[in-house]
Formats: sequence, C-alpha cells, structure tokens
Amino acid sequence: ITKLFMTKTKLLSFIKNSPPNVRIIHSGHTCNIEEERYTERVYTIREGETLELTCLVSGHPRPQIRWTKTAGSATDRIQDSSVFNETLRITRIQRHQGGRYYCKAENGLGTPAIKSIRVDVYYLDDPIVTVHQSIGEAKEQFYYERTVFLRCAANSNPPVRYSWRRGREFLSQGSDKGVEIYEPFFTQGETKILKLKNLRPQDYANYTCTASVRNVCGIPDKSVLFRLTNKTASPTIKLLVEDPIVANPGQTVILVCIISGGEPTPTLTWVRNTEELPKKSILKSDTLTIPAISTEDAGVYSCVASNNVGNPAKKSTNIVVRALKKGRFWITPDPYHNDDNIQIGREVKISCQVEATPPEELMFSWLKNGRPLRSSERMVITQTDPDVAPGITNLDIIDLKFTDFGTYTCVASLKNGGIPEISIDVNISSTTVPPNLTVPREKSPLVTQEGDTVELQCLVSGKPKPIILWSHADKEAPMPDGNMQTESYDGVLRIVNVSREMAGTYRCQTSQYNGFNVKPREAIVELIVLYPPAVEPVYTEIRQGLGRPFSLSCRVLRAHPSKVLDYEWKLGTRLLTVGQLDTRDETEYHIRALNREGYGAYTCDIKNEAGAGRCTFLVTGKAYAPEFYYDTYSALWQNKPRVYGFKLQWTQMNPNAVDRVMAYRLGIKQTGHQRWWEQEIPIEDNIQKGELLTYNLTELIKPEAYQVRLTPITRFGEGDSTERIIHFSKFHCDFEEDTICMFTQDKTEEFDWTRHSAATRDTKYTPNTGPSSDRTGSKQGFYMYIETSRPRLEGDKARLLTPSFNVAPKNPYGNVATNPTYCFSFYYHMYGKHIGTLNVYLRQKSQTGQDTSVWTLSGNQGDRWRQARVNINPTSSFQMVLEGIRGSGIEGDIAVDDVTIEEGECQDPPPSSNIRSLASPAAVHIWELCLTLLLVLAGLRR
Repeated sequence: ITKLFMTKTKLLSFIKNSPPNVRIIHSGHTCNIEEERYTERVYTIREGETLELTCLVSGHPRPQIRWTKTAGSATDRIQDSSVFNETLRITRIQRHQGGRYYCKAENGLGTPAIKSIRVDVYYLDDPIVTVHQSIGEAKEQFYYERTVFLRCAANSNPPVRYSWRRGREFLSQGSDKGVEIYEPFFTQGETKILKLKNLRPQDYANYTCTASVRNVCGIPDKSVLFRLTNKTASPTIKLLVEDPIVANPGQTVILVCIISGGEPTPTLTWVRNTEELPKKSILKSDTLTIPAISTEDAGVYSCVASNNVGNPAKKSTNIVVRALKKGRFWITPDPYHNDDNIQIGREVKISCQVEATPPEELMFSWLKNGRPLRSSERMVITQTDPDVAPGITNLDIIDLKFTDFGTYTCVASLKNGGIPEISIDVNISSTTVPPNLTVPREKSPLVTQEGDTVELQCLVSGKPKPIILWSHADKEAPMPDGNMQTESYDGVLRIVNVSREMAGTYRCQTSQYNGFNVKPREAIVELIVLYPPAVEPVYTEIRQGLGRPFSLSCRVLRAHPSKVLDYEWKLGTRLLTVGQLDTRDETEYHIRALNREGYGAYTCDIKNEAGAGRCTFLVTGKAYAPEFYYDTYSALWQNKPRVYGFKLQWTQMNPNAVDRVMAYRLGIKQTGHQRWWEQEIPIEDNIQKGELLTYNLTELIKPEAYQVRLTPITRFGEGDSTERIIHFSKFHCDFEEDTICMFTQDKTEEFDWTRHSAATRDTKYTPNTGPSSDRTGSKQGFYMYIETSRPRLEGDKARLLTPSFNVAPKNPYGNVATNPTYCFSFYYHMYGKHIGTLNVYLRQKSQTGQDTSVWTLSGNQGDRWRQARVNINPTSSFQMVLEGIRGSGIEGDIAVDDVTIEEGECQDPPPSSNIRSLASPAAVHIWELCLTLLLVLAGLRR
C-alpha cells in the first residue's frame, strides 16, 4: 500500500483556451528520418517492420487526434478507417502502405492543426532474368543466332542497381568486346540488359544478375542465376482438345495441355478469360478438370507455358455450355389495316423468341392443337439467322379462317439435345383480343404509411394477358428492385417497407411479350406515403443551475400530412402542456426558475395521423468535466531517491453553466492495479472561466505511472469525470521537434537563438564556425545556435528560456534543512576565432527580476561538442536561461544541444579548466582555497 501525501494550492492564474498545436515523433523500426527542403519529413522503414508514429499535441482543452492517409502507391485509408489515437502503429508494414500520413488535432478553437510525414517503405524483390534474341535473326534453333539479350529486372524501393557475372567473371561495359550492358531509356533504371553480340562458344555459361539497394535499411543483395546453353529455347505446347468445346450442363470437361519443347523446363498455368478458375476445378500436372460444368463456368480457357526465354506459349479453347432460356411470344395483327384486333380474312403473325447457347444449334418446330405444322402457302414458317441472338421464329397465317382457330405451340430445342425443350402455347380464337389497362378506383391514389407493405395494381384485360412493365412516371429513377422497369405477370407491383422517397406516380404499361405487338397501353397510379414528423433536436443535454430561467424549443423539419400537427410536452410521465401547430413549425416551453423537481427528461411529441416525432431534453445540474492542463512540465521533484511528486493542473469547463463547484473528488491508483484511493478537494470560492487550479501529488513511487480521476461536485451531486495518466520522467530536450520542448525566446534582448541542422544550414556567410552535425553526429539532427553574422554587433545577446519547473513544497510536518539539488546538463559547441561568451542563469519565481549566474564560458573551444553539468539549488519554481553573447566577429557561432534537468547532484562532472561554475558562493570559495594551497605546495617543492 502506497501512502500518498497530497497538498493543494489554488493559484490566481488564468489559462486562456488555446488552439491546437501538433508535431509528429517516431519510434518503431525506422531506418532514417530526415527533412526534405524544409517542408517535408520523410520516414524510411523496411517492409515487414513495425511503423509507429506518435502525434504530440498542445492546446487547451486537450485536442482530439485523428490519423488519416492519402495516396501512396494506393489511395487507401488506414485499415479502411481513420485512427483516433495519439499513436499510429502498423505491424508488418507493406509497400502499398507507404505514402503521406496526416495527424489532425482539433479542440474546437481556431482551425485544426495538421502535420504530415511521408512514410517511404523500402523493399527488394527477387530479380528475374528473361532471355530474348534478335527477331530478325530468329531461325529454327533459338540460340544458334548472333545476338542474345538477357534482361534482369527486380521491383524495389529505392531504385535498384544491377551487376552481371559470367561464371565468376564480373562483367562491365567495355570489359569484353562481345558484351554490351545498357539500360533502355524508357525503363528509367527498372532493368539492366546484357547484350551478347556475335554469340561465341565462351558465351554459353552461367550468368548471375545481382540486384542491390546498397544495403539501405539492412536489405541484403539478391541474385538470380541463368544457364545459357545451345539447347536454350522458348516453350512450345500442345492443347489436346477441340476448339470450341460444347458441353451439356452437369458434364465433366477435361482439358489436357502438354509441353512439347523449351529449355529450361517451362511451367504451366491455366487461366479463364480475365477471371479466376472455377473453385471446383481440379488441377493435376498438365490436366485441368471441371466437374459438373454449368453455364457460369463457360468461357475461354488458356494454357500458358513460361520459362523466361522468349515469349510465353499460349493455347486457348472456348468452352460453351448448352442452354435454352427466356421463351416469349407476341401476336401481330394485320399490319396493313389500322386495327389492333384479329379478324377473319386478314393476316395474323405469331412470333416466338428463345435465347439459345450455342445459337447455331437452335431449332424451332410448330404444332397446331398438338399436331406438327409444316410451312405452306397460307401457313408460312420463317426463322431468323441462327447467328443472330436471340433466335426468333415467325408463323404467318394468311387470310385467317374460322378453321385456323386453335392452340399453336412453338417448340425450341438444340440439335444435339442434352437439355429439355421449351414449349410456348399461343391461343388464336374469336376471344383473342388486344389488351386494355385500368386502375381500380380504390387503388389510386393509394395512401399508405412509411414502413408498410403496399401493392400497386393495374387490371389487365384481353387475351392473352401480356407482361406488365412498371416504372416511375414523374422522375427518372430506379424501381425498388434497382432496375428502371419491373416486370409483373399479374399486373401487381408489391413494395415492401415503403419509404417516403418512394412516394409519387407510377406508370404501368403493357409489353409486347406474351401479348399483342401493338401500341402499349398504359395507366397511372399515385402513391401517397404518410410519415410522422421529423423533428430537431432529437436529443440534447441542457445543464442549468437552480433558480435560473431557460427555454426549450422543438421544431418540425418535415411531415406528411403537415397541415395540422398536435404537440404534447412532458417531464418524465407528467403532462405539462398540449396544443396545435397551425402555421408555425416549432413549439417552445419556458421554465421561469429551475427547482430540484425540474431536473429530468423533458419530451415534446409532435403528432400527425402517421405517428409522432419526439424531441428529448435532458436537464441536469451536473457540472462539466474538468480539463487537465498538459502544456507545462508537471513533474514535482522532492529530492528523494525513491519517490516523486506531480503538479496536477486543470481548468473547469463552463464553470458558470451550473451551480458553484464546491469540491472535487480525486481518485488515484497505480496503472494495472484495481484499488482506487480517493480524497475530496474543497473549493472555497467561485471558479472563474480559465482559472488554473493546482493540486500537488507527492510520495509517488518511482518510476510507477498513475491513473488520476477528477470529478467536480455541486449541490446537484457529482458531475462528469475526466482521467489522465501521469508518468515519472526527467526533462530532456534534443530540439528535434518544431516546438523545441516549450523553450521560449527572451524578446527583450537584441536577437534570438535559431533552430538548425547541419544538413540545412547555410554556411555562406559563416565559414570556420558552428557545428557540422548535432551532438549525436547526425547531419539531419537539430540543435539551437546563435548566428553571429551581420547585422549582429559585438556584445549583442540572445537568451533562450527553459519551461518552468516545479519544486516540491517543504514537508508540512517540519522544515527541510537544505534545499533540494538538481543537475542541469547540456552540450555546447563553441568553435571559431571570434567566439564570445555562453552564460547559464537560474531564474526563480520567488526572486522576480533577479537571475543567478551558475555557469559561464568564453572563447574558442575547438570543433567538437562538449558537455557541461552544474548543480543548482532552487527554492521555488524555476527556469534556466541560456545566454549567448556575440564576440568580435562573424566566426563566433555558439550552439547547444541535449539539455537535461534531473533530480540529485551531477555525477562525475566533466573537467574543463576554462569553465567557471557559479553554483554557490561556498563552492567558489572552496575552489579558490584549493588553488591557493596547490600554488603554495608548488613553491615549497622548488
């Protein structure tokens, strides 16, 4: 059990809400990260490694973070969605996941902050060698010719470099007159071609192509070997099947493809059109078996053989599966008379249509009353060209007689059988009349409610009854089934789960199919869809303090019918008021002074005959959640080896929205543990908007992290809670990020420190001065420096201030005898013949306007980074000040990097005779005594 000592301080300081600021840092398996021309950060990673990017934000309230991705090699989203988290992690990253990643932070203030980083995924695939010969010189034997080309290619990022060896001999341009190595202009480095001119006996050998990306990201070189002999040849194959293959449904089809030539031995693959092979296909060696074939399995099947020599060999066959479908008929009255009816003495034509596969096998025959019918002078049977699909046969009856009345049957079949026939009966009699369409009186307009099932009906008379086509009459829009027209055999259109968008007029019309080939008959049906009012707001929460007036408003967006609407206000189940909306589209309810019984859920139901729309208002006195303040360094040092403290800071969101916050309930637990420790923090005065509240947590165990929960309490009760995690950490800044760890510039001095890297620094006006890399030796790494070129003058100062650091208060049970000690360390670079002075000061909150000098150094220290460490003993919150003073000339740049502050005394401070430490007057006095003593001893020895 950890005993936590908590002390509370309420400072009269205010924090303005600030828009978000964001930066991206990386962890995971990076190969390199660098700046490109000041505008873009590039993160390089090897394919298959773990990408981890963290978006660090500042701003108050705490901004929400979202990661998105735009085009890389594919315009995909991150796993098809955005990632709402500070850390983006992609395990086993693939090449298509490269591209630009955006971190977007927003808290409702100003414009969102957006930073991006480009992720470059490096990879190298196995190279492939393909072999060709000059086409103009090709003869029967592939490699008895003069010119041979070996082409090596590999997919890679970054671009690959190729090298060739013959046996163990490295080949280069000009090393052998019979060999030429080149890259085709149009390939842009994607391939390297080895051209063997005037083929010689020594050219028959083993050739090795090595692809390399120069070991970037630790990617090793990859090689492929090809053996060139006088037997090397491109593949040849034979397909031992007919073309096309016509099969019946359910039949098993076997395709056999054999390799008849090729060196090296070719590999065989089967493909169907541009689709995959049927899942039921069986592949075994050179045989493809398709059991129980269906019409969906039809298509062109190809056998492809490849051995990377010449072009692949390909043989194809078309598999056709027999089928008959969509049998239809229509009757055409005498076209020479303006009459849609069938009459004795006139001509009538019966047409029959069937879709057949293959179309050339389609056969038609006609029956009259079940007996075969042959073509004659009065009964003329014709058929369209079998190559035209679908197939149509016509029976023309010339000079219709009474004896011609009867049932005519069109029979469609395929020559080679294998599938059932299709028979279509057409009755010709005195009762065969053209169609007519009517709509029942009660079926238009048709009124229904949203969500119901409705049937639109058109009555069709006539014999035979044709197919009815339904479509929208008032707009160009698809029908509920997704088609522009819907077929109906009984004249009924059934719509399930009717929506308001389906309201309107529908057209029903006759089709020529299964009826008369005459001008279509049509009718109109109107569909009216009733739906309850749509209202706003559907749900909203209102926070109010006791005794305050406020109003609730519910507005109608749309409804049908919308002329007379009733409304009803309730609090819980208690009826408050009722009324009607005539010309208005909203209703309001007013509360003059809120009392305790007035808290709860208010509802407003606005009704029509189709139902009700409801607005819900939850009126509560709960306080809004507090908002933790993250933008200061909050560690609270206690100068104890095993424990640490933390300065918890927050503001209260909308403190005046409800009753005064009387206290906060603070909960704290170690992460990973179940037990919470709780304590109330009383608040005596009213909290103002933006007021910064502070509470010190002490006696936290190093280096454990803790989960903290803060809940405001008012007269109403507990409000919304907010949580955060606190960590133990020392302060360290390497200036790699744009925000420079919340360091600030002292604007009262003549100029500022500048953030720079050796890779981007302009050395035109500052030769022989300044660092050539950051402290770690990286050209891309950043540091802070003073630029002493013109217009700077001797003695000009630039001051860089650290963030403010908190010091633990004294033990409430007794005074601490000595102030805690901290170690302030940094690296400095002071190279150039005009180097001025670098000073370090301690600035304490308790000593306003008075900075204490703790370290100073002047003059040229050589072209190297050195470390300085100094003990400091602040008594209150403090900052460190780094002051650079310009020397006598332009070769006087001073740089600093890797600034650290941690508890305890400095360990093994680096020696330097030029450094004067001003940590304390006692330390200086002791140093002077030691120096005097050394001089005395030296004099005695002489």
